[in-house]
Amino acid sequence: MFSETDGSRKTIGDVDVLFHDGLYHLFHLVLPNHDFIAHAVSTDALNWRRVNNALFIGDPGNWDDLMLWTMHVSADPHQPGRWRMFYTGLSRRDQGKIQRLGLATSDDLYHWKKAPVKWEDHRGPQDPEPVKEALRKSQSKVSDSHHALYDSESCFPLEPDPQHYESSLAEGRHWVSFRDPFYYHDGKDGWLMAAARVKTGPVVRRGCVALMKEVEPNHFVGQPPLHHPRLYDDVEVPNLICVDDDQYLIGSIREDAKIRYWHTDKIGNPWQSYHDNVLLAQGNYAGRVCRDDKGWLLWNFYSMNLADRTAENLMPPPKRLVKNDAGLLRAVTFEGIADYVRESIDARCIHSLIDDVGPQVELCRVDDGHLDIACESGFQAFVFDETLDHFRFQATLHMKGLGKCGLVFRIDPESRDGYYLSLDLLKGVAQLRAWGTDEDSSGEHMMQFRSLQSGFWYSEDRAEAVVQLIAFGSYIELSVGGRVVLSLADQRFNAGQLGVYLETAELRVADIQLQRLASPRQTDEHLASG
Repeated sequence: MFSETDGSRKTIGDVDVLFHDGLYHLFHLVLPNHDFIAHAVSTDALNWRRVNNALFIGDPGNWDDLMLWTMHVSADPHQPGRWRMFYTGLSRRDQGKIQRLGLATSDDLYHWKKAPVKWEDHRGPQDPEPVKEALRKSQSKVSDSHHALYDSESCFPLEPDPQHYESSLAEGRHWVSFRDPFYYHDGKDGWLMAAARVKTGPVVRRGCVALMKEVEPNHFVGQPPLHHPRLYDDVEVPNLICVDDDQYLIGSIREDAKIRYWHTDKIGNPWQSYHDNVLLAQGNYAGRVCRDDKGWLLWNFYSMNLADRTAENLMPPPKRLVKNDAGLLRAVTFEGIADYVRESIDARCIHSLIDDVGPQVELCRVDDGHLDIACESGFQAFVFDETLDHFRFQATLHMKGLGKCGLVFRIDPESRDGYYLSLDLLKGVAQLRAWGTDEDSSGEHMMQFRSLQSGFWYSEDRAEAVVQLIAFGSYIELSVGGRVVLSLADQRFNAGQLGVYLETAELRVADIQLQRLASPRQTDEHLASG
């Protein structure tokens, strides 16, 4: 995982990752100030080392002198060995209400130079004589309220094409959306995408993916939207990938803080939205893709505080993106976590969590590797003997009856405080809660109950599920049938016992694998931003 320093006011924001020569390069925003784009590197996509920051806001008077927002780094198709970073900038002159797209280039991914721009606002603290000289050389008409310099060789910063998109403060929300660039090359032509808004329709339903065509190196011409779902206020941080000739458009939706996707077999054909098009559950945001030597990876930041996504964020491990037999896109566990397996735990050593429940609870251990457990009434959990902090648990659950089942982990056997993961095998619903005791409070406030995340899955066999639960530092991940259903971070409980719970049900737990993981390391003094 990657995060900023605990206790500081800084936190990680939108991310972008590029894989080159065996090294993952992470570029990310630093919230809440958005003053610079940070840079870190990793060999395994899990441990990161900070290096010099990549880009800073412009000097006063420049078009990006207020904030830097989401970026995308890709190889320059016109100059081998060079890299381009398209990024979002806001200006003080506009009070941040108009978003534009800029460009920076690099020959090594470490040193970046901003492209020349077609205008500069000279109302900031500048030396008056150079400003006057520059204005005399400018062939553009300027007014007293907006002195501008124009570079005929540059088209940056890019602004939305008024023919297709909201482009002025007089339209829509009186706040111009044109951000989160993503560059895509189809083998013939280059295309630049951005989060933007169409000009007509209900104001909070205009969010679309804007499209621009690169007609010559670094020069782009506006096109009609790549996709307008007709539903969302914005489609943030768009990505486009091709898997086996199928096209997948990935976007983050602010309304419920989830990452979704759309599919088509050919660009130009309608985009399809399927019944389970959520790639990652609530709290995961600003998804970005990169391709490494094994395929596509999906990255994002996770907000532990949904009420304020400018604090308490971290970047969880990436997810591998795969296409299933039906053509649906799936996020699956990153295989690099397996490198942290240290030992297998004997899953035959199991006991009931609650002893004083009477004869209605029975446990049957079977020698061929599976467990049959039952509970007629009330709650009971059967936990493994080992105390675990970081682990990976895999099993096949098959339930009889109409009762309930799930997993508990990092449970204190005395207070029974810890994480409770409800698994509704009949409906395909997973719900994770942190449930504990606050001894500093009194009365009803002693009970601390937090719903952390919910997710859904579909299975032909409604009573059976193949599950994998990973607890890796503060990161928690649940997969069902190989697909990631829950992905989140929480720091309330750090260690305890792991087990299976049930209420009024019989449950067979088969194919059990329980492995201890090494602690996720962090380097560079916990990756402090300094």
